[in-house]
Amino acid sequence: MTTLTREEIVRGLAENRESPNGAVRNAHAEALAGAAETSGDRALFREALDNLINSYLYSSESSRMLVPFARLLQEYDKDPGAFSHWETHSLFWQFKWVASAISDSPGIPLESATGWLDEMERRYRIAGYSERPVREAEMWLADAIGEDERAERAFRRWLAAERDDMSDCRACELNGQGQYAVLHGDDAEALELWKPVLDGDLTCAEEPHRLLATSLLPLLRLGRADQARSHHLRGYRMARGNDSLLPSVGKHIEFCALTGNESRGLEILADHAAHVTPLANLDDRLDFHGGILVLLRRLRELGHGRTPAVPYEGVPRTVDELYEVLYAGCLDIARQFDARNGTTRVSDRFLAQTVREPLLTELPLGVRSAALPQTTPAPAPAPPGSGPARTAAAFTDLVERARHARDLGHPGTDALWAEVAVRVDAQPGADPLVRADLADQQALAAGRSGAEEATALLSAVRDDYRALGLAERAVLAELRLAGVAAQSGAAPTEVRALLRVARRSAEALDATEPLRARRIALVELSGIRMESYLRSVETPEAHDHHDHHEQLAAELTDFIAAHEGTLADLVAEAEEMLGRVALTQGDPERAVPLLASSAARSALSGRPWQAVDPLVLRAGVLTTLERPEEAEAAARSALEHADEVTDAETQGVVRLTLADILLQRGDAAGEIAELALAAAHWFDQAGLTADGGAHARLLLARAYAGEGRTAEAVEVLQSALADLLEHGDQQAVSVREFLGDLLRRVNEPRPAAEQYLLAAEVTKGWEDPRPQAGLAHSAADTLNDAGLAVEAVAAYERALELHRLTGGVPVAEVRILRSLAWLGLREEVTATTVSQARKQMEEAAGVLEAALAGDPAALVLRSELAQTWHQLAQVLDRHVNTNGQPDEPTDEDEDQELSGAGAEPAAHLSPAEIDGLRLEEIELWDRAARVYADLGPDHLRERFQCLNNAAWTEQERGDADAGAARVRALIGEARALPEDDVPDWLLPSAERLLAQLNDDD
Repeated sequence: MTTLTREEIVRGLAENRESPNGAVRNAHAEALAGAAETSGDRALFREALDNLINSYLYSSESSRMLVPFARLLQEYDKDPGAFSHWETHSLFWQFKWVASAISDSPGIPLESATGWLDEMERRYRIAGYSERPVREAEMWLADAIGEDERAERAFRRWLAAERDDMSDCRACELNGQGQYAVLHGDDAEALELWKPVLDGDLTCAEEPHRLLATSLLPLLRLGRADQARSHHLRGYRMARGNDSLLPSVGKHIEFCALTGNESRGLEILADHAAHVTPLANLDDRLDFHGGILVLLRRLRELGHGRTPAVPYEGVPRTVDELYEVLYAGCLDIARQFDARNGTTRVSDRFLAQTVREPLLTELPLGVRSAALPQTTPAPAPAPPGSGPARTAAAFTDLVERARHARDLGHPGTDALWAEVAVRVDAQPGADPLVRADLADQQALAAGRSGAEEATALLSAVRDDYRALGLAERAVLAELRLAGVAAQSGAAPTEVRALLRVARRSAEALDATEPLRARRIALVELSGIRMESYLRSVETPEAHDHHDHHEQLAAELTDFIAAHEGTLADLVAEAEEMLGRVALTQGDPERAVPLLASSAARSALSGRPWQAVDPLVLRAGVLTTLERPEEAEAAARSALEHADEVTDAETQGVVRLTLADILLQRGDAAGEIAELALAAAHWFDQAGLTADGGAHARLLLARAYAGEGRTAEAVEVLQSALADLLEHGDQQAVSVREFLGDLLRRVNEPRPAAEQYLLAAEVTKGWEDPRPQAGLAHSAADTLNDAGLAVEAVAAYERALELHRLTGGVPVAEVRILRSLAWLGLREEVTATTVSQARKQMEEAAGVLEAALAGDPAALVLRSELAQTWHQLAQVLDRHVNTNGQPDEPTDEDEDQELSGAGAEPAAHLSPAEIDGLRLEEIELWDRAARVYADLGPDHLRERFQCLNNAAWTEQERGDADAGAARVRALIGEARALPEDDVPDWLLPSAERLLAQLNDDD
């Protein structure tokens, strides 16, 4: 084994601290601790042990910190004086982690756990620390072993004790206090305690990550489902892939299982498949696997026991198999705790968790999830006390409701007849008419789907109705035969012959038949619709289409005139058709009133669901006509009339239409989010996740972004990204740019830059280079934010090239040049790098001066020019501060000389050079300040910053009076203005600056 040098260990420790948490980091930390111990350097060994403890803490192996902590404590007891103040503080701070780890380790006897707690109390008391952390640790140990009175006493003493340097942060303390409230059944109290953390007012390394997960079930139990959804989207993003937060991941999985989101739960489980192993930390394993077990049990109940889950210990497992192995493992851990604690508290809580029932049958989350495979639900048991007579009466009532719904064309008709079909065989001597009606329903379904047997089924239905003396029902079957023939591509002569048969049958109905006029009208309207189709088949040439539309419009107009006032629902259908014809003819103004009338007639005839389609279409037409208020009213009316609609796609379209209209208005983000969320859910139900569902999720992400819910927007958009990219290059670019903007807002610059660059790649072949230039510029800014200087420079240079190719974008050019100037100074500030930065700043100023020559009054250009001078002055100031001649060698200089590595030290500036640069700085700041003064009060802050910099630079040159004079002049100017024209901050800031300058003098 190669022995590491001290320098290699030091470098390794620095790298290890920045490494991602997990087993790889832990293994490296272990190796470094071993190497440090071998080196004999006790200080280095202490540092390595401290690093190892921290590595374990933020992983799923936190229980393993006990050994390195015991070693570190031995080092302290040997020579406390060798520990610095910070090292001593860190050691005592880690005592709290160890107390929790011991309590959470069933292999450590209860006596030892109690002994460690006593030792912690003793050491804290000697060191003069508050008992607050001790009492918190005692409370959780007492709770785990079922000593509730002791736990309550410890809880009270915890709250009463003073906070000091050893107290956990307020966020972590509130977490614990709220969890204690939940254990005692007070969800409302817990959420009130957690509010500052959940709202982001109090944060730490693992908060609000943990609390967002912990709050899910309390929120659901209190009926606050919208907040629970939000916490899931935000919290899972924070917890995902973090070893130390696996218990939180388990809570998110459990939440999905209890809200009808089992498929989402499976996806989260798949994301963490590598962690579904026998974790070293048994308490974390119990929490993580416990949440998974809730999901697996729910999947089994839904009939998905044989569905593949994730592997366990390298072996693929179904849901059933994974449930069995995890349940056995968790129950064993729980019983280990029970054996140590002398109580069944842990196993009782575990068993209660695994049998939790769903808190909501359905809670749309907004994110895309693959649907679970369909299963056949078990038949519902007969209700208690349902005897034969009661069953027969209920069946008769069901049939009557199904017939009434059928006659109305109600959307729930199919579901009612499906229920009749399930129950009919249980009825002794069922009415032949019921059998005929069921056959009619089956034939209708076959006709809709284009099944080959549709014609035979409809013919049989027609004959059955004739045999039963129901000629009015037979007419419908004949009409449907004509429709099936047209749908299957039969010859026009055949379709027309079938239509004539249906018409003759309708006209042959007895004059006293109440439905005679309706059947004749229905045949007529169906004939108009089919005849239009047949004409298009017979004369498909494009120049005949106008005549076809004119003829269809005339026939529909005649139908409406003939039946207006008698058959409102059929007239409504005809008006909707006529409105669509008007749109086809390019006459939206004529379509609008027709669609409105159609919807109104449908509603008045007791068929509100029939009004939905014309209203949605009308809303879209009004949007194109730029009549947004009317469009919104139409869409809202469609939503109101959609209550009884059972078609999932229609429900999605209605909500998406209104959401689109509101998005254009731009001031209803909350309502847009609600509509888009519901629309995505309905499109998923309709199997249109990749189409309407993707668009709904895009709107949902935009609405969340508009409300400042950026993390939720990112989750939703990323889940739909693959679908959205399939809808053309324009949308792909737009969506990737939007996602890049969102990722930038949540401080994820690397993935944000990736999205910008991918979007830019799509635009490469476009005729207009401006989109690619803008995306390259955004990518460069984001790469710069991420600290990737080389990549940022390349992106900036490409963006600059493209901007210059397009022309007319001086501001973009200038900002790139300034960014390149600063990037050149990132690694080192030397005469060479400063010269290059100066050149780029001066080039930027030249671009602006050329643009201003053509448009001298352009305020933006003038502001950018002032900013360029300001930044050039800052570059020069950086040069002076970095390379000014020191009075004596600095520690940094000595270290560089001793190391003998790296570039040669930059040559120090002479006093004359320094003074010359400072004079130039002052002149540039003065020049910028004059421009800002001309630009008015909106630029007062920039002007004041220039004055501040110039004044201090005067001070550095030894001319204190000049610097103070500048400030006094501004104060006098401000006092001469009307009070309302002077910002509140200006005079106090200027007077404070003047005082500082005088004090420094």
